[in-house]
Amino acid sequence: MTDINTAKANIKTTGFLDIAINVNLDLFAEIEKIKNKKNAIVLAHYYQEPDIQDVADFIGDSLGLAQQAEKTSADIIVFAGVHFMAETAKILNPHKKVLLPDLKAGCSLSDSAPPALFKLFRDKYPNHLVISYVNCSAGMKALSDIICTSSNAEKIIDSLPKEQEIIFAPDKNLGAWLNKRTGRNMVLWNGACMVHEIFSVEKITKLKIRHPAAKVIAHPECEEAVLRLADYVGSTTGLLKYSVDSTAKEFIVVTETGILHQMQKSSPAKTFIPAPPNNSCACNDCPHMKLNTLEKLYLCMEYETPEITMNEELIILAKKPIERMLAISKQYGL
Repeated sequence: MTDINTAKANIKTTGFLDIAINVNLDLFAEIEKIKNKKNAIVLAHYYQEPDIQDVADFIGDSLGLAQQAEKTSADIIVFAGVHFMAETAKILNPHKKVLLPDLKAGCSLSDSAPPALFKLFRDKYPNHLVISYVNCSAGMKALSDIICTSSNAEKIIDSLPKEQEIIFAPDKNLGAWLNKRTGRNMVLWNGACMVHEIFSVEKITKLKIRHPAAKVIAHPECEEAVLRLADYVGSTTGLLKYSVDSTAKEFIVVTETGILHQMQKSSPAKTFIPAPPNNSCACNDCPHMKLNTLEKLYLCMEYETPEITMNEELIILAKKPIERMLAISKQYGL
């Protein structure tokens, strides 16, 4: 019997990152060749480096990526993102090969909710339904009733009876924002994203003074004080859509900087300013997301490693709440 509280995806790797790449190799062309030869698809998150976004077959947020992973006919899924995303793709495609360019591409938010500790927390609230943000491990998903993303969380919560008590995990900031949006009083797990917690209210305020016409757009994983400064709060895809649809010409973007590449491509005449962190480091770049590079993506596809493999029982348990999320999303046309 698998212990879902401590279960983790098993990894196969051959240490191929030590292999040198010919500097004259056109990696964009080579990756396209491998896609065609191996019937492979590259799914990339908006927070990936621009080169990876440009070579990807689909770029999106967590909901869009999960939906693409569910319906793809590819034999090999290469996930240019972080570990929990590749796990989700494997859960939805247990018989397909799922690859991750760099195994160290983890997630601080996912790490903030160890399944064993969360189970003890959950057991204190036996009548509560567990909604877990997709940014969590397979073990956490197996302990949940429904998975959500920032794109569909509000709809999923509103689809439940008002009297239904809920635990929301692992992001306390997203959970608090959703409590306000839905009028609920969900019990929140004390987790957070290292990138979205680092933004400076003071520095954003100074930016607003220097750019009075700029719209401040923020991801709901940010702290409440930051969200109060925002003209619009939404998922990564929501932020991108808002920047396209808005008549504003300048935007202060309060989320991971990778999204600016798509914003600039979609609206080349507009100006996008990354919100500064509260120190001098580049902490508004996710260090985990940025571990993936075009070179690692090529090697991963060429040698088909590192591969995500998972215990069958864990896949079955973790798949149920994901499928419930996808069904509700489809019902609402998300």
